[in-house]
Amino acid sequence: MLLAGDIGGTKSRLAIFADDADPRNPLAEEVLPSGRFSGIEALIRAFLKRTNLTADRACFAIAGPVINDRAAVTNLPWIAEAEAIRRTFSFRSVRLLNDVAATARAVPLLEAQELHTLCPGEPTADGAIAVIAPGTGLGEAFLTRDGMRRREHASEGGHADFAPGSPLETDLLRDLRKEWGHVSYERVCSGPGLWRIYRFLRGRRPAEEPAWLGVRLAEAADPVPVVIEAALADKSGLCIRAVTLFCSILGAEAGNLALKTLATGGVYIGGGIAPRIQPFLEEGSFLAAFRRKGRMADLLFRMPVHVILEPRAALIGAADCGRDFK
Repeated sequence: MLLAGDIGGTKSRLAIFADDADPRNPLAEEVLPSGRFSGIEALIRAFLKRTNLTADRACFAIAGPVINDRAAVTNLPWIAEAEAIRRTFSFRSVRLLNDVAATARAVPLLEAQELHTLCPGEPTADGAIAVIAPGTGLGEAFLTRDGMRRREHASEGGHADFAPGSPLETDLLRDLRKEWGHVSYERVCSGPGLWRIYRFLRGRRPAEEPAWLGVRLAEAADPVPVVIEAALADKSGLCIRAVTLFCSILGAEAGNLALKTLATGGVYIGGGIAPRIQPFLEEGSFLAAFRRKGRMADLLFRMPVHVILEPRAALIGAADCGRDFK
């Protein structure tokens, strides 16, 4: 029996699979609020007790960098250590991997209805696959072929320097440098990043924020869904411009990742934001920025681009990875 998990700062998804079972079909699965638990061991213990099942090995996708089988969970005061987990639960083996790397591992297992295609492109069978995932942060990973199998590779590329692609983005960079000094892509291409973009645009034209929107933003625990909702409903030009600029920045960085990994197998957009702003991703600013790569533009035109709609992708990838360690 395999215990697999997608461990995030807000919520964690855990599941148990029978030996050699399809990583899409667990015997038991549950989503638990991460913040209610003191650590990953407490989370695992609660899940196993609630399901009344046991496992002899485990694999966890962790939101954060995994180095030497140890990870600090992003947005939680948790330290996950594979050996400590193994000893605590007497597992035969435990593996930790980055959550976006786990998503990359899942890509070949996803079905057509779990993807939305922005550009079909001309995929190559053995080409690398790149995953970029804006959410609480900006995750990046890629998948390469090694003989008969694929290997996932984690990355912290989301923390690389933000490179503006227009005069407006240059002004955004200058504005954010006053607050942060170093401005990474994650600062502008994530949930918090979308809110920073909105505030930047509002600062240039404060009169454009209607009173009702200002009230809703002030009352919201998280203003980002408010901005997205108003943009999708065509209720605020300010919100529309914020989401459009976000898509352009995301497209530019997705193109950067595609070039660095030579992702002729396709570029996949994961995370929780992309499915919610899908109409804006289709409008053109994303693909225009994705392909704006000078002499490499033709290469980018041939690369497929898809949005991942399946929210369980990281769990599926962790389960598939766990089958390698019996």
